[in-house]
Amino acid sequence: MLYLKTLIIVVQLLSALGVIGLVLLQHGKGADMGAAFGSGASGSLFGASGSANFLSRTTGVLATVFFVSTLALTYLGSYHAKPSAGVLGASAPAPVVASAPVAASVSAASNVSAPAVASTAASAAVAPSAPGNDVPK
Repeated sequence: MLYLKTLIIVVQLLSALGVIGLVLLQHGKGADMGAAFGSGASGSLFGASGSANFLSRTTGVLATVFFVSTLALTYLGSYHAKPSAGVLGASAPAPVVASAPVAASVSAASNVSAPAVASTAASAAVAPSAPGNDVPK
């Protein structure tokens, strides 16, 4: 899944840079001085609006690729894997306190002694939590 996201990000980045470059290369309809006086469309074959040239079509294609890759990244980013059937039948995981390492020594500034910390961790490890015993009394 990570390789797919990386590939989509690379495609999105390249299409964004391509759109930026192509937009900067093109000139607007008002760029020619003759267009201001109405003679700008006299040389075009398809009327005043003209036909789409290679740069404008490529810009449209790259913009479409950019939007599709953005939607794909959004979909993959919101995707959450469901647990498999084998995990559902397993018992609850051990509490974090039981798996935490016991401190060998406690600093002199605290009033808690090392045996008290060890006995608290040992009692938590001895009594694992069951599904019905999670609520404190």
